[in-house]
Amino acid sequence: MSAVTGVEVLQAADEMTRVLHPHRERDWSVPAGPLTWNCWTTAAHVAHDLLAYAGQVTGRPEDGYLPYDLRVSPDASPAQTLTVARACAGLLAAAVDSAPPDARAWHYGPCDPAGFAAMGVAEILLHTHDISVGLGVPWQPPQRLSALVLRRLFPDAPSGAAPEVLLWMTGRGELPGRARRTSWVWQAAVS
Repeated sequence: MSAVTGVEVLQAADEMTRVLHPHRERDWSVPAGPLTWNCWTTAAHVAHDLLAYAGQVTGRPEDGYLPYDLRVSPDASPAQTLTVARACAGLLAAAVDSAPPDARAWHYGPCDPAGFAAMGVAEILLHTHDISVGLGVPWQPPQRLSALVLRRLFPDAPSGAAPEVLLWMTGRGELPGRARRTSWVWQAAVS
């Protein structure tokens, strides 16, 4: 199994920018797909999570999340918010790639740098999907990145095309012969 690295975090962030930046002038106050958040808030959430993951990897707390938070200015445009998300992806990528593979930090148990990278990629892909649905932009997560996320965070995922399986695993899509999921948890912790 290939470990997820900072390279994949940056690839996912570049994909988010590629897909959503052309639609930066649209109304981002609409709901982001199935979420209760709007598109702008969802993009800010991605930035928040990426920065939180970077802090975990570098701070290596053993028992909880570090007590800090990212606040994207409510006056930030969608384009600026995407830039903040990309910057936070860069911070996570740098943190992951500079940490020793045996480093551990808390995410509902001990998590390795590759786990934080996989969660970062998942956050980016899934919320890019949510925003694209909200904006009416046809898009699916890339095959390779989806497959890496599934292998690392959803070891019990069924076989099938990785983007469709990833969306189904997280309650965002349908898979033939399977009920739609209404709850899910990824498995980031390692021993």
